[in-house]
Formats: sequence, C-alpha cells, structure tokens
Amino acid sequence: MRRIKEIYDWLEQRLQLEGPVMDAALHPVPRNTASWWYVFGSAAFTLLFVQIITGILLALVYVPSAGQAWSSLNVLNHQLELGWFLRAMHGWGSNFMVAVVLVHMAQVFMFGSYKYPRELTWILGIFLLLMTLGMAFTGQVLRFDQDAYWGLGIGASIISRVPVIGGSLVHLLLGGPIIAGATLSRFFALHVFVIPALMLLFACLHVWMVLKLGINEWPMPGRIVRRSTYLQEYHKLTHEDGVPFVPVALWKDAVFSAAVVATVAVFAFAFGPYGPSGTPDPTIIQTVPKPDFFFLWIYAALAYLPPSLETPFILIVPVIGIVLLLALPFYAAEGEKSWYRRPFAVLVLCTVAISWGTLTHLGTFTPWSPHMDAWSGDPVPSRYLHDATPLVRQGAVVFQSKQCRNCHSVGGVGGQRGPALDSIATRMTEDQMIRQILEGGGNMPAYGKNLSPPEVTALVSFLETLHPSNELPAVDASRKEVQTSQANPGPELKK
Repeated sequence: MRRIKEIYDWLEQRLQLEGPVMDAALHPVPRNTASWWYVFGSAAFTLLFVQIITGILLALVYVPSAGQAWSSLNVLNHQLELGWFLRAMHGWGSNFMVAVVLVHMAQVFMFGSYKYPRELTWILGIFLLLMTLGMAFTGQVLRFDQDAYWGLGIGASIISRVPVIGGSLVHLLLGGPIIAGATLSRFFALHVFVIPALMLLFACLHVWMVLKLGINEWPMPGRIVRRSTYLQEYHKLTHEDGVPFVPVALWKDAVFSAAVVATVAVFAFAFGPYGPSGTPDPTIIQTVPKPDFFFLWIYAALAYLPPSLETPFILIVPVIGIVLLLALPFYAAEGEKSWYRRPFAVLVLCTVAISWGTLTHLGTFTPWSPHMDAWSGDPVPSRYLHDATPLVRQGAVVFQSKQCRNCHSVGGVGGQRGPALDSIATRMTEDQMIRQILEGGGNMPAYGKNLSPPEVTALVSFLETLHPSNELPAVDASRKEVQTSQANPGPELKK
C-alpha cells in the first residue's frame, strides 16, 4: 500500500487531477434532480463507450474492402469464438443508444432544460443526436450486404436531389460515380474515426457544461426562469437543498446504465447480430432494402407520399426540424419549465412521438413491400378452387407462377403492397381487370409483355371467382344495357 501511495503521489504531483475530480464528484445538485428521471444522459454516455470498445474489437477482424467485407463478417459470425456475440453487442448497442438519446432529448425538452443558461448544452445535444444517427447509418452500410448496398444507393439518390451541389456530394460520399471499394473505405473512416472522435469531443464538452452550469432543477410550476436572477436562485437552491453528486445521484446513474448494458447483452444473446444477408449484387434489382428501426419513419413517410412531394419532403422537412431545434433555446430561453404550464410543448412532443411511432410501426411490416417468398410458400387456398372450371384452375396456376402473391394476398396470406384480392370481383369488371393487368396503374407495374393472351384470359377467369358468396360480381352497366337492347330490340329494329 505504501508503494501504491508513492506512485499515486508521484502521478498526482504531475497531473494534479485530484482537485478537479473531487470538485466534479462532490459538486452539489438539487435534491429533486437526484432521481430516476435524470439517468438517461449517463446511460447514453455509457453506451457510447460500449460502442467504442466493441467497435475497436470488431475493427481487428473487419476488412473494409468491397471484396472481403461480407466474408469478414461471416468469419466473425461463424468462425471466431463469440464473434457473433461481439457483433450483436455492437448492433444492439447502436439501437439502444439511439433510443436512449431520443428519450433523453424528449426528457430535456419536457423539463425545459434547454433554457438559460444551458442553451449551448442543448445545441451540443442536438449535434450528438445527429452524429448518433450518422453512426447508425454508416454502421449499416459497413455490413455491405444486399440491403446495405441498395440502401446506400437510395441514400445516394436522396443526396443527389440537393440543388446545384447534389452530384458533387454523391461523388464525395461514394468516392466516385458508383458504389465500390472506395465507398466502403470512406464509410469505414467515418464510422471508426471521424464520427466517434467528434462524438467524444462533443460528449466531453456536454458533460463539462453540465458540471459547470449544474444539473437542471426539477421543473416546479411558478418557478420562472429569468436571465437576471436565475443563477443566484439556482446556487441558493443547491446550497439550501442540495446533495453531492457522488454518491447520492451517481448510484442511480450507475444502476440504470448497468441495467441498460445488461439488457443489450440479453438482446445480443437472444437475437444475435444483424446480418449480413445476401452478398451485394448490383445485378439483382428485385430487392426491397429496409433501414434499421431509427430510419423506418422516413421509409414509411416516403412510401406514402406521392412522388411529386418526395423531394420537397426530403430536402425541406429535416432542415426545418433541425433549425427549429437549434433555435429553440434562443426564442424560449426564459419562462416556465414545468410541463403543467407549457401545454403547447406537451402537444408538440406528443404529436411528434405519435407520428414517429406510427410511421415506425408502419415501416416494420411495410404494407407497400412484397413478400418475396409468398408465391412458393403459400398455395392458393383450396376453397377458391372447389368446383372450379379447368380455365379457372389454369388461372390459379398463372396467379401462382407469376408471383402475384408477392404483392396481393388471398385468404389473408400473401403480400400487402397491393389490395387484397378476396373480393376483387365485386370491385372491378372483367374489362377493368384486363386493363389493369396489361397496363398497370398506381404502384402496380404493367404485365402486358409478360403474359400471353391465353394467360390473361385464364387469370381474369380466376379473379372473377373471387367474391363473397353473398355478393354478386361487378358488371359493366353499359355492356349489360347493350346486351339487353340486343335481346329486346325496339319496334323500329324489329321492322
């Protein structure tokens, strides 16, 4: 122990860290803020270190090469001891970190923690959120499987829509005109060096300002923030009703952070790593790349928007949202912090949360995406073919072999990109079905060049049988009128 004390004194004499560390550990915080509502920031900081540690270990094996990236991930998954678990910890840690940062930002917004004098703390938090999302996106690209390849292609097409500089941005991002080895090298540099370095810098500044400006007090109704008096009131509060950060507040941060890391480990062990799926192949265009959950809301929103609004939404809405968040502490720096006295803030947060949650949920089951194995795994229910004519049975074969089940369900089974066909005969006449099949429309492609006339006839015959037993199929009223007039000609036609 004497030797250890001598080493400690030698280091302390030169580094002089004891004073700042003790000040940080024992600085007083308001008693009410030493609660479970203030643990999300520490958990996000802990997850950042988990990501850095697991990322360093993965980088020892991962090869950022277009020809070897996919195979190196499979080596981690199947050949190295616990390599799959390491990948799973990194992947699920990314998901949890995004979720925790989002919850932390929502809590900061509701508690008014962005108000004077913590404006810069809020701004750094916004940049940390954006960099967390950037880490998630670049990490998804590094999987370099089929989803990552085409997902990157979609991302590049989005960036290309930026006026004037879109083409240059794409070239800078991809390292050339196409997705190739240079692309992966750039994303590897961003994911492993650039973004983590910036995140560490911003996170340390964020923590430094929290220590210097103090943890935001519990928002009490009627406690107004005024620039002229707030600092004096805060110091009076911490002096009269304050507790040292260590151990009163720290133990809750430590327990929650440990619980989050343990949950990440449980998810990693139970569900395993993300991918990689199929090898990246630019010749396979019949693919439906889907982003990780934190970008699913954009995926869903773009799918539901008409094509004419896609570019304005992509280029305008995110920019407006980021600008409003950055400007928030400047036009709302004073006033009430309590959510009881800020109904508009509560309404905004609830609207954003519900919209984000709804779009994310829609993105999980993607009603606009085909089920690419529906045709082979789900036969046409036998009840639709009971007592069917040979032509109708042939139409069912065409329906199955041409993979119509990828996008349309029958009997509740199949794709959901297009409408269910269980009652299609009550909505469309024979001529309308033929025109829709041959010419397409909406989000349905034209199959005029893929089906022969006999196949179209058989397919329509099968579709005409798809209607509830208590409902008659749709009939072309004009054709019925012509047939009636031909069967019962007028007096002049009889002559």
